[in-house]
Amino acid sequence: MSLQRFINKAISPWMNQEGPDSDIVLSSRIRLARNFENMLFPTVSTNEESQAIISLFQEQFEKKSFDSIGEFELLRMDELQPIEKRVLVEKHLISPNLAEDSTFGACLLSENEEVSIMINEEDHIRIQCLYPGFQLTEALKVAGELDDWIEQYVDYAFDEQRGYLTTCPTNVGTGLRASVMMHLPALILTDQMNRIIPAINQLGLVVRGIYGEGSEALGNILQISNQMTLGKAEEDIVEDLKSVVSQLISQERSAREALVKTSNIQLEDRVYRSYGILANSRIIESKEAAKCLSDVRLGIDLGFIKNISRNILNELIILTQPGFLQLYSGGALRANERDIKRATLIRERLELEEDKTNESLEVDDR
Repeated sequence: MSLQRFINKAISPWMNQEGPDSDIVLSSRIRLARNFENMLFPTVSTNEESQAIISLFQEQFEKKSFDSIGEFELLRMDELQPIEKRVLVEKHLISPNLAEDSTFGACLLSENEEVSIMINEEDHIRIQCLYPGFQLTEALKVAGELDDWIEQYVDYAFDEQRGYLTTCPTNVGTGLRASVMMHLPALILTDQMNRIIPAINQLGLVVRGIYGEGSEALGNILQISNQMTLGKAEEDIVEDLKSVVSQLISQERSAREALVKTSNIQLEDRVYRSYGILANSRIIESKEAAKCLSDVRLGIDLGFIKNISRNILNELIILTQPGFLQLYSGGALRANERDIKRATLIRERLELEEDKTNESLEVDDR
């Protein structure tokens, strides 16, 4: 399979779309945790109960369409290969927990992959909506509509005082997790994030790496999300997060402007050195690749590098993860083989951009 065909098939359609403030906010996510009334939580439920929940979703929702989202497909974790599950994790469509403990786990996935409904994870139901750019309000609206759609067939575990009841006490209340994925290279390069993160934590928000709790901030990409789910309305939780994210966007843009004014040649040199590494390396580890991709994306946003899609960071951060590399190769790879394949895939992806640029120039010359 050619790389272009692989990319077209592998990347979620929403990832190639532009959203508000896409130069800094890569994606917005809303997740709602829900449980069935009068059923044990998944961590202690019986096999019969878990199977009954999957059967209900298969009967009521598989192959059904919802507005512009398209049809849903039910993916049973016990029917997927380990690489397939790993790819779903790398695309943020399922959690590592669902992939690992998957005897009675499943995922109801929308055709455009904007919506993923995890079944029998930590909770019976986890509704997740993913949007490009800074679109928390839009994602919350769709998540709420899906929540209402499912509630037509399911009686939720709900308490008048405590709200929605969940396996983990930190999700009780709204059951809402709102998050944004942000590319913040200038704030990290200037060491400003070291003082910003404690201030964010004091506001009831948390800063994590690209794959959530316990993960690293690969490629200067950080996930900002709420910690509190109880005592606030869903709309208020989202508005509080939006306020902080808006400030971070402003601060990142100011930091970028300051770097251009004070260290323009050094910054441009850093960008082109990273581009040179990506374009010519034969072996590259994931951390170095992420760092270089971040530099190149910054160079694109600042206008140093032209004729390359800004979505290249979004694409290659995911495509160069272990699951995707093995899927592209058609089999398992050892660590050193992945480093070689990663370098090859990145070079091929950059060559595709060059080919597109040359084709465009030829058309303009005619």
